[in-house]
Amino acid sequence: MFSCMCSRAVHIEVIEAMSTSSFINALRRFFAVRGPAKQIRSDCGTNFIGASRDLEMVKTNPGFNSVEEYLHTQGCTWVFNPPHASHMGGAWERMIGIARRILDCMLLEQRRSHLTHEVLTTLMAEVAAIMNARPLIPVSSDPESLLILTPATLLTLKTGSTPPPPPSGSYQEAHLIREEWKRVQGLADTFWNRWKHEYLKTLQLRHKWQGKRQNLQEGDIVLLKDNQAKRNQWPTGIITKTLPGDDGLVRKIQVEVVKDGTRKSFSRPVTEVVLLLSPKSDSAN
Repeated sequence: MFSCMCSRAVHIEVIEAMSTSSFINALRRFFAVRGPAKQIRSDCGTNFIGASRDLEMVKTNPGFNSVEEYLHTQGCTWVFNPPHASHMGGAWERMIGIARRILDCMLLEQRRSHLTHEVLTTLMAEVAAIMNARPLIPVSSDPESLLILTPATLLTLKTGSTPPPPPSGSYQEAHLIREEWKRVQGLADTFWNRWKHEYLKTLQLRHKWQGKRQNLQEGDIVLLKDNQAKRNQWPTGIITKTLPGDDGLVRKIQVEVVKDGTRKSFSRPVTEVVLLLSPKSDSAN
């Protein structure tokens, strides 16, 4: 998995073998699709040392020189973080950690049936599309133009996300589906449902309510936790009304969402929304 330090986009490559040749081919495919990179960064922990041995990239093996020479000819350098400093790669470690936990659970459930190369590569493309559709920061506070900036927007220069294929039966029992494209969509839906919950946890920290925190305010832009939303869709809205309790704490809000030119208003508890931008607080600071 490659993660861009500028756009925060991810790119996933499937390799056939843990060899230097497969590793260089993966880099070549990455450069061919995304363009050349000036620098590659990675950690130097025990897990990477073990992987580098499997990739024959340790300096005692001749494969290391071939990879180093290839990167040099491509005008690219490889920088290793110090050992025991995984926090220095937090920008990509968080994405890798979440995706790996979900994929590990999913692939363990698929042990009875083998995934073909076509299914696996298509699934990884769907996974990358889901991860690149995550919101980064809202562009506008206009309730009629709630455009969310995503890594996919920066890559394609297009708004919106790739819609899922039209429903054709149930994709839930992915391991029982004989048609490969339906099986891929079932696995992609499973990843989306798990990814949505795992990623939202990183946006909204749940501390014990032992101290007062700033209430949500009218005009704040929030992300709704909608279980009925389709894949790659992150419903966003603007708070139109807050309903504080007797103690002055806001636990219930009114949220307005604009979709396809239609305005809809919803009543939600504060636990079901994630604050993205607070114009009033930013202007006050």
